[in-house]
Amino acid sequence: MLGYLSSRQAGLDDPLRLRRAESTRRVLSLQLNPDRDVDRIHGNGINSIDIDVAEGRYMLSGGADGVIVIYDLENFTGKPQYTCKAVCTVGRSSRYVHKFSVETVQWYPYDTGMFVSSSFDKTMKIWDTETLKPAEVFEFETNVYSHHLSPIAQKHSLIAVGSKDPKIQLCDMKSGSKIHVLQGHRAEVLSVRWSPRYEYILASASADSKVKVWDVRRAAGSVLTLDQHKGDKSKGASEAANTAHNGRVNGLCFTGDGLHLLTTGTDDRMRLWNSATGENTLVNYGKVCNESRKRLQFCVSRGCSPEFVFVPCGSSVAMYALHTGELVTMLRGHYNNVDCCEFHPNYQELYSGGKDCNILAWVPVLRPPQEEEETDSTNKARDIN
Repeated sequence: MLGYLSSRQAGLDDPLRLRRAESTRRVLSLQLNPDRDVDRIHGNGINSIDIDVAEGRYMLSGGADGVIVIYDLENFTGKPQYTCKAVCTVGRSSRYVHKFSVETVQWYPYDTGMFVSSSFDKTMKIWDTETLKPAEVFEFETNVYSHHLSPIAQKHSLIAVGSKDPKIQLCDMKSGSKIHVLQGHRAEVLSVRWSPRYEYILASASADSKVKVWDVRRAAGSVLTLDQHKGDKSKGASEAANTAHNGRVNGLCFTGDGLHLLTTGTDDRMRLWNSATGENTLVNYGKVCNESRKRLQFCVSRGCSPEFVFVPCGSSVAMYALHTGELVTMLRGHYNNVDCCEFHPNYQELYSGGKDCNILAWVPVLRPPQEEEETDSTNKARDIN
């Protein structure tokens, strides 16, 4: 560490190199933290969690009991042992609570004054955080599996919605109406994600084994339909008509730079795609257990070199190297299946939620001072040689 600092001070190293190296070291040392608890509020499984981008302080969770909880992740006690307290809850006693399972929760990307939830009660609600009342309610004809707001949009305020209906609905927050429908899938749409690079690009995953990429400005169909054999010249495209997986595709995640797209399917496979060309990069992650009938929320690290993928895998969270497919470690601690996980880039922490009603915090292990001194002396010796 001191070697990196002195190199940066002398102008020999890019300042970002130290940051990336330390972020990577922290992510590689993630462990279940016995000193940190998260209030247990949900009476049933946790389907979705989201950490606000604006402050990195508040976490949302949505459960199969229809309850939504907001937690404060900040530690004000000054002690290493603390509990992330539930600041407020939309519980069963609230008249505005979702009647059935909450499938997706997401903060408004620019501040914590608003968040969005969608549910199997066929509604999507835009909430005012201050009053915990819905400012807008969108009603649909079928169960809603997934919704997503663009993290970078400046010129639109669209929410993409995936439901049991094969059509993807685009809802405008400004007008409070459904303004557009994207047609092309033949079965329920389990997951939708906006690109973090281009504000009009949207990806969708469906039970018809297909993943489509859309430019929402175009009236025509999708821009790309991902083909698992594209990139592998030995397989004919006729073998599978542009399918991304050999089962239901229930997970989607862009990398932080938006250059790649990750997908998971019930064929126990995870695939990495070039998001511009739709080419399968053919990274082999091995068997990635996936029995979920609904959307699976997984995530990619940010600010590391290389980057890592965290995927719920039974009652564990599997951690893979993004570009090599190597299984780095299995994070074990839940008593039942894990359904969602979220990476906190500010502190290189991971939060996971599962059917055991628990949210667990995976935190980097601090290096003991002796180890740090040994590492620095090794670096100095290497520099002298």
